[in-house]
Amino acid sequence: MIPVTEALERVKRGCDELIVEEELVRKLKTGRRLRIKLGLDPTAPDLHLGHTVVINKLRHFQELGHQVQFLIGDFTGMIGDPTGKNQTRPPLSREQILENAQTYRAQMSRILDPEKTQVLFNSEWSDQLGAEGMIRLAARYTVARLLERDDFRNRFKSNQPIAVHELLYPLMQGYDSVAMKADVELGGTDQKFNLLVGRELQRHYGQEPQCIMTLPLLEGLDGQEKMSKSLGNYVGITEPPQEMFGKLMSISDERMWRYIELLSFAPAETIKLWKRETRGGRNPREIKVLFAKEIVARFHGKQEAEDAEAQFEQRFRHGRLPGSMQEFSFAAPAGGLAVTQTLKLAGFVPSISEAQRLIEQGGVKVDGERVSDRALKFSAGQSFVMQAGKRKLARIKIS
Repeated sequence: MIPVTEALERVKRGCDELIVEEELVRKLKTGRRLRIKLGLDPTAPDLHLGHTVVINKLRHFQELGHQVQFLIGDFTGMIGDPTGKNQTRPPLSREQILENAQTYRAQMSRILDPEKTQVLFNSEWSDQLGAEGMIRLAARYTVARLLERDDFRNRFKSNQPIAVHELLYPLMQGYDSVAMKADVELGGTDQKFNLLVGRELQRHYGQEPQCIMTLPLLEGLDGQEKMSKSLGNYVGITEPPQEMFGKLMSISDERMWRYIELLSFAPAETIKLWKRETRGGRNPREIKVLFAKEIVARFHGKQEAEDAEAQFEQRFRHGRLPGSMQEFSFAAPAGGLAVTQTLKLAGFVPSISEAQRLIEQGGVKVDGERVSDRALKFSAGQSFVMQAGKRKLARIKIS
């Protein structure tokens, strides 16, 4: 068992907030294996790099010898987490949830040691609550406390509907911590309220409150919104090596450091050295290549990472297109879809004005031909390869 101070330093790396650090130190000093909880609702079929920020932290605890509990929210997934939502979203069916849950379980083993990971489904205890148990659980929390949540409060003030089942979600997530007797729960910064509910419910049930560790949300490739498959700004952990490598190389030099700090397993001193070297004149692209190869190797293997780099170099230095690249399909209005809007929809630029600027600078190509007309429009049925700058490339289909 490594010293407590060293263990604390390791698990705090990249952490946004730790509640309460003194309590975690006390738990670590007992020398027992702590139960470390992470819950994910399988509302989409695949995991992406944004998910791995918090799963990596679970791995750190696992490497320190603690019991990691990977909770698949097959029950809460049917409710739908209202966090950050400005409207009620339709709950998924049990069949959809179970199908997604199986892929989560398989993909999780790419990061965690499956032999040392306890995989749980919260339907195991939530289904058993029944109507009476649900009412008793709801009696332990007030509506006023639930409305302290930003998204609930904002929707209430703007007269947007809040369904009763949405109010139950934080309670059910908190009850998971009771059922699992969690010592520590991990989550994104947007989950802080729900994690605190778990602490409160554990007190009500006579348990020692869990510590809470929140991790930053990883911005997507567009640099605007958090990484999300629905927004198309994601890097999936099961994507082909070449596609994954290319997406990571498309990150701006400034945003590269954010990705490295949240996703790389390189020692902190190595990252500090890289930053000093780039300030001293080293090309940031060289660091980005090292990072992209690390991530591809983690999910596909070292040889696949080498091959992905070679194909990337061939594609950009010799003008050859890759066999696999990101693909988008956009619907065109009656008058056609503007090239500037297409660039924005593909996540190549954050705004129309930025798209116009890029075209004026000669940085946009369609099927290898430079675009100079900002008013260019695409009609339904067109398919082409669009390139923005030196690194962003995608197949576009207009429907």
